Amino acid sequence: MVDGVTTPLVRTGGAPRLSDIAGRAAVSEATVSRVLNGKPGVADTTRRRVLAALDVLGYEHPARPRQRSAGLIGLVTPELTNPIFPAFAQSVEQVLAGHGYTPVLCTQMPGGATEDELVEQLVERGVDGIVFLSGLHADLSADPARYAALVDRGVPFVLINGYNERISAPFVSPDDVAAVRMAVGHLADLGHRRVGLAIGPQRYVPARRKRDGFVEATADLLGMDRAEAELLVCTTLFSVEGGQVAAGALLDRGCTGIVCGSDLMALGVVRAARDRGLHVPRDVSVVGFDDSQLIAFTDPPLTTVRQPVHAMAGAAVSALLEEIGGSPVQRTEYVFQPDLVVRGWGPPGGPARAGRGGGPRGGGAPPD
Repeated sequence: MVDGVTTPLVRTGGAPRLSDIAGRAAVSEATVSRVLNGKPGVADTTRRRVLAALDVLGYEHPARPRQRSAGLIGLVTPELTNPIFPAFAQSVEQVLAGHGYTPVLCTQMPGGATEDELVEQLVERGVDGIVFLSGLHADLSADPARYAALVDRGVPFVLINGYNERISAPFVSPDDVAAVRMAVGHLADLGHRRVGLAIGPQRYVPARRKRDGFVEATADLLGMDRAEAELLVCTTLFSVEGGQVAAGALLDRGCTGIVCGSDLMALGVVRAARDRGLHVPRDVSVVGFDDSQLIAFTDPPLTTVRQPVHAMAGAAVSALLEEIGGSPVQRTEYVFQPDLVVRGWGPPGGPARAGRGGGPRGGGAPPD
């Protein structure tokens, strides 16, 4: 019994003592009591320390009072093999849960249900709205009429990554042009004069924007002729294998720096460089895109352009909830600025140097 409320904490060997938890978390017993009973007035960081102390001491977390669900929200995502998609899904789900909504995750698997089939299932379940992540809206070859039909059925929705002017809805995107410019500028600062781009199919809006941004950036920052820059764009697939294929072509064209459309592609580029006996970054510098989980722990750690996942997820959910509440937001694209995460670098053909975000590993500095 704590503050008049029974707190169901269980551990083999007896009930918890507030003093033990408070000592482990370096907080007062009163603060522990507030956390255990779900009371307000405790900072998030402090609350997490107390819950971490429970884990260390072997106690179960207190059961939260059951919150009445405000309704169901569908979340339609591509397959989750690319770690950036689970990161987005987790952020969207966390924000939705904070507003009392129950997310329904629908993943498009190869050979599984199509986006249209998943949407139909969600509508039949009576969802209040749908969040689309990198769906058919981002594919310029797909028919946008499916989204107009959804509007006619009165189902609010918001779209993440892949602005399409033919669809009347709120969009949330990173600034792909700025992202590529950051990457090219970084490689130019290191002394690279021949930089290539490994990117996915051009029918996807993010890929097309990155391509356009690359051509513009290489012209502005490297003085490269636009026609020549076009020749240094290799279109394959957004995968490790796609990056490996693209790297082979770009290395044959004399590139010493390669910008990639995803972190997975960047890992493929590193693999291809190593297969040729090249050192990353001494011989070839690589920049990824996404800053997905575990990328900082690859060997070598990867410099990449970070998508502001949590901010984008929060904006998407906010827009959707406004729509659900009967206050439609502007049908436009909300663009978020990415960040360049530098974990280490080395000039082409020169000694590797430690970077702002990490030091050398595996006998050399991380790639750029």
